[in-house]
Amino acid sequence: MELDEITGAVIDEAMKIHRKLGPGLLESVYEVVLARALERRGLSVQRQLPVTFEYDGLTFEQAFKVDLLVEDVVVVELKSVEKNAPVHAKQLLTYLHLMKLPVGLLINFGNATLKEGLKRVVNNLPPVESTQLRINQ
Repeated sequence: MELDEITGAVIDEAMKIHRKLGPGLLESVYEVVLARALERRGLSVQRQLPVTFEYDGLTFEQAFKVDLLVEDVVVVELKSVEKNAPVHAKQLLTYLHLMKLPVGLLINFGNATLKEGLKRVVNNLPPVESTQLRINQ
């Protein structure tokens, strides 16, 4: 399955869930429901996946946890807050950077419409295309 197909499936299921359940539930509820919906579509999903990284010769295990990893290539960071903050996209980009993955989705179920709370984040874009999200490598 191509990246666009995977992200499309995630967005499709998230929209169905948001339409049916609406905003206001805990993030953990949306996580469980979205994971099950994606699995029912035949996608592999890992929940609360620990992210290990190294710094200055030290290894930090389980320093971070990714909400969902779909098909081993798409990180999904879920929120259930009134409004996305810039730090949420930066958090997702950090996960992508540490895991060396190409794309992630930030999905905030707390918005009135899911379109307002949806953001696709791409790792390693040229700085001109993603200035505010770039991590120096």
